[in-house]
Amino acid sequence: MWMSKPLYESLPFCYMAIGLVVTAVAFFVDHGRWQALAFAVGLSLLVGGLVLWLKRRDYRSSRSRTPFEKTL
Repeated sequence: MWMSKPLYESLPFCYMAIGLVVTAVAFFVDHGRWQALAFAVGLSLLVGGLVLWLKRRDYRSSRSRTPFEKTL
């Protein structure tokens, strides 16, 4: 699946924003099962977005520091 670069670059932030909203909604829901489900989904989205952002950042910084290999 191909995505445009702006959409691809914004995905981790979208995941984290949606996770934050769903986690906040979990505090206002009074039903025990739905509250736990919303909190778990929101926390998963927050952590997933953060991991994705950090992995991309680390990959890009490691690629920019490696010297070019010499070809003989």
